[in-house]
Order: sequence, then structure tokens, then C-alpha cells
Amino acid sequence: MTSALFDFGPLLAAGLPPPAAKWTGLAKFSFIGGNNDPEQVPVDGLIAALTAALQREGKTLATYGLAGGPQGYRPLREFLAAKLGRDAGIAATADDILIVSGSLQALDLVNHTLLQRGDTVIVEQETYQGALTRLGRLGVSTVGIPLDRDGMRMDALASTLAELRGGGVRPKYIYTIPTVQNPTGTIMPEARRAELLRLSQEHGVPIFEDDCYADLVWDGQRPPAIHAMAVNGGVIHIGSFSKSIAPALRVGFIVAPWEMLSRMLALKTDAGSGALEQMALAEYCAPHFATHVPKLTRGLRVKLDVLMEALNAQFGTTAEFEAPKGGIFLWVKLPDNVDTLKLCQAALAAGVAINPGPEWSTNKVDAASRLRLCFANPSSEQIREGVAVLADVCRREFGVPVRIANVERAARA
Repeated sequence: MTSALFDFGPLLAAGLPPPAAKWTGLAKFSFIGGNNDPEQVPVDGLIAALTAALQREGKTLATYGLAGGPQGYRPLREFLAAKLGRDAGIAATADDILIVSGSLQALDLVNHTLLQRGDTVIVEQETYQGALTRLGRLGVSTVGIPLDRDGMRMDALASTLAELRGGGVRPKYIYTIPTVQNPTGTIMPEARRAELLRLSQEHGVPIFEDDCYADLVWDGQRPPAIHAMAVNGGVIHIGSFSKSIAPALRVGFIVAPWEMLSRMLALKTDAGSGALEQMALAEYCAPHFATHVPKLTRGLRVKLDVLMEALNAQFGTTAEFEAPKGGIFLWVKLPDNVDTLKLCQAALAAGVAINPGPEWSTNKVDAASRLRLCFANPSSEQIREGVAVLADVCRREFGVPVRIANVERAARA
């Protein structure tokens, strides 16, 4: 005797996002997501670090929070306090830091602490898709501020804040990725950060600073964090080990005044982020982080050069881009007739995965012909082959690039 499968459909909550597709593996040529270079994961170092930490204090796994409290493994918070002071100029103690399960949980905790349906937030016009998706699901209005080569434009922000104030709207926060912006790769200069703080204080709007890519600056030199420059505590700062060590570890952090941390901690009802990951990171990073990251960025810069060379060879002048100042992404502009939402579907069928621009922008029309390419995960050979396939698909679907022997022409020149 057989029976029909139980139908959960009528029981589903209203407003759910579309169902996830079943995992079928990475595309042959994958330029999506925030995946990093598999050859640069310090596997042996992490094994040794975790072994040492477990041998020394493994019995603390019997207690939620490793007997160190709900803010996370204290040695990791102490490492972060020292690192943030040295690299970003942030004067914080371990007690000012909350360890979270990746920067995505940091976004969720900040949003659920500050936002409710109908609120308004200010974001960069091109910004992290995960932030835009979360704000959309919360029913929050997002106002995008254009960027230039130095990040968010302060003239546009000033006029927007004034316009919102005139309409009786006080944004809940200004979300910015000032150091190696996602997806554009820009770095906001210190003077512009100071102006952002001035506008924030003038309008009574806090700043939400996402610094997840700040370790991956090519020359290792970065401006001080906005949080470090603030004098009134009106900046929430988040970061992650996903890009500097490994994304699958899912370890991020929040730096904020206790007034905010205590509220977010009350919402973090997961009984603590993964303990083994925190123990491994604390043990590994204290002696090795300062030498690991420069090696990582050198390798990433080589892959960026390979990607830019491949785009020039296959697309010629039909692909426009500016070299980012760090990170793992290249923001590319194709001719206006190219719809990257359609291109990504055709490319995926050919084995190439790309991120279409509209998913990373508040201005869907302006971003319609843009795409974000992650160059960190594929090998140099995969980058070259994948870009060649992408060019063939784009030519077939949109007539560009016109087939020109760019490589041969360059060789003759």
C-alpha cells in the first residue's frame, strides 16, 4: 500500500523567499561568491593550531562558550583587539568584541537590533548583495549613494541626508564598505571618512562599517577604520576571517559600544558560534597572521592580473574596468546592450558562473550591463579558459565582443 507524500505547502509561512535549488556542484569555471584561493588556505598551520589548543584546553568544550562567556573565545577576542589596534587604529578591548558566525550573522544582528519594516537605510549604490537581500526581506527602504574612485560620494550623501530630513525621515544607519569596497574595490581616503563622520553626527545617523575585505589591500597600507576616527561611539564595525583565512570557517566579529553589543548579544540565541573554529584561529593567527596575509595578497594580485589580461585579450575594449586596490573581485562594465542577468544564465549553461551586476546595486538599470567576477578561487588556467568561454557566449547572445584577434594584433604591434 502506498500513500501520497505529505503536503507542507499549505503550512508554509507567508513571505518566504523562493526555495533553494538542489546543490549540483560548482560550475567548471566559477567566478561567483566570496570563495578564496584553495592553495592559500593554511591547512597544516590550522591543524597544528587546533591540536595544540585542544590538548591544552579541550575540556572546556563541555561548557557552552568554552567557559569564557557568550561573547566568544577570549584568546581570539584578545588577538582581534591587538590586530585592530595595530592595523585599523581601533582602540578596543576584548570586551568590546562579539564573535559571530561570519559577517552575515553580524548583518542580521545589527539589522534585527535597529530595524523594523518601513525604516530607511542608506547604502552605497553598488554594494554587497547579502546586505541588499536582507534589507529587502525586512521591508526596509534602501537609498543608494553613487560611488567614484574614492568610494561613496560625500556630496551625494549630504544632499540625500538633507532631502530625507526635509521629508521627516531619519535613516537608521549609513552602511558602507570603505576599505576594498564590494564590488568596486575602491578605498575611501581618510579625509572622506572624516567628512562621512561629520555628516553622520550632523544628522544623527550612525555608521555601519563593513570591513570584511580590509586585510586584502595590495600594499598592506590602509586608512584608519571609520570606527577608529569616531569620537562619539556612533560607528558599528564588523569584520571577518572569511577572506583572510578561509570562508568555510564562518567566523566574524562585531565591535560596538556595550549599549549595542548587549542588545545584539540578547538576540544571538545560538548558544555560541563554533568553538573549534575559534580555537584554531586564535592559536594560528597570533603567531602567523602577519606573515600569512601578505603571502595571500601576493597570490591574489597575480590572479587579478591574469583575469585583466584575459579580459583584454578576449573582450578588447568592450569590457571596461579599473583595477581594484585589493580584494578578490573585479567589477566589469560591458556594452549597454548586454543584459548580464540573461548572460549569466547562458554562461552557466556553458559552464561559466558569474554574478550579474543588478544583484549588487540599488540602480538596476545602471548595473544591467555590469558583472562581478571573483578571481580568487579558480586557477590561472581556469581564469583564462573561463573568460574565453564567457566571451564566446556573450558574442553569441549579444553580438559582442566582435571577433577580433586581440592577441595576434597585440603581438604584431
